[in-house]
Amino acid sequence: MNKIIAILTVVKLQEAHSKRTVISALRDKVIEGGRINKDEASGLTAAHGTALFELLAAANSIRDHFRGDTIDLCSILNARAGGCSEDCAFCAQSSISAAPIGRYPLKPPAIVKKAAIEAGNHKSKRFCVVTGGRAVSDKDVGKLAAMVSAIKEAGLLPCATLGFIEGEQLDALIDAGLNRYHHNLETSPAFFPEICTTHSFNDKLRTIETVKAAGCSLCSGGIFGMGEQWADRLDMAFLLRDLEVDSVPVNFLTPIEGTKMGGKPTLDPLEALKIIAIYRFILPDKEIRICGGRLQTLGQLNSLIFMAGADGLLIGNYLTTMGRAEADDLNLIDTLGLRYS
Repeated sequence: MNKIIAILTVVKLQEAHSKRTVISALRDKVIEGGRINKDEASGLTAAHGTALFELLAAANSIRDHFRGDTIDLCSILNARAGGCSEDCAFCAQSSISAAPIGRYPLKPPAIVKKAAIEAGNHKSKRFCVVTGGRAVSDKDVGKLAAMVSAIKEAGLLPCATLGFIEGEQLDALIDAGLNRYHHNLETSPAFFPEICTTHSFNDKLRTIETVKAAGCSLCSGGIFGMGEQWADRLDMAFLLRDLEVDSVPVNFLTPIEGTKMGGKPTLDPLEALKIIAIYRFILPDKEIRICGGRLQTLGQLNSLIFMAGADGLLIGNYLTTMGRAEADDLNLIDTLGLRYS
C-alpha cells in the first residue's frame, strides 16, 4: 500500500511539474514578444492548487515587464440614472429591473467638476461620466461636452460611458477634451443573447468602430460570473486583442435583488484571480483594470489583484453599488511597493 501511495505521489508531482513548465514556457513566450493562441490559453484555465499560484506569479511577471510598477487609477460618476430602455440582465437600471435605484436627469457641470476634484485628491488620474440609457441625444451632447471640459479643468483625463454614440457626437466631446471612451462588450458574441435582447453584439462592435475611427482611446471589457463558460471568456479576450483596445475593465457580477441575475452566486475568488491572470497572458501590454464586484467577489483576496496581473483600478463607488474606501486601496498600493500613474 505504501508503495502504491508513493507511486501516486510521484505521478502527482510530475503532473504539477509539467503544468508549471507549461506556464513558465508560456510566460517566457509572452515576455519575449510572442502571442499565446486560444488552445494555449484554454490549457491555462485548468490550473489549480500550486499551479494556480504559479499562474498568478507568471502573470505578475508579465505585468511587470510590459506595464511596470505603476497602477492607473480612475473614478466614475453616474451623471444620469434610470430610465434605460435596454433589458440587460445584470443591470439595476435596465427596463426589466425592479431594483430600487435613484433616478435623476443629467447633473450640472459644476457638480461633475467637484466630484472630479475630489477623485483627484484620491490620486485618480481619470474621471469618467456615465449616463444610463441606450444612447445620448444631440441635445445631451452639449451638456456632456461641458462636463468633459469641467473634468479637464479639474486636472484629470476625461472619459465617458454614454452607450451607443454617433461619430459627430463623439467628435464634439473630443473637441471638448475627451480622452477615452468606454464601451464594454460585456461577454462573448455567443453568450451575449443570454444577457440582452434589445440590442445586438454587432451594435456594440459598431460603436467600438466609431470610437476607433475617431482616434479616441478605447476602454472595453466585460462582466464575469453571469453564467458564461471559459470558452466565452477566452473568446472575448481574443476579440479584445484583435480590436486593439487600450484598457480592459474586468468586472465581476454583483447580483442585485430585482435584476434578472439577482439570484446568481458570486464567482469563487480564485476563479476571479485566474481570469485576471489569463487576460494578462492574452493582453500583455494593455491596461487591465479591476472594476465592479471586486470586493463582493474577492473578499480578503482583493489584495492579490495586482499580483495576478492587473495594473489598473476603479476606486471609490460604482454606479449603483458601493465600492471600497479610497484610502484602503491607496494603502494597498503603497504596501505592495507600487506607484500611481
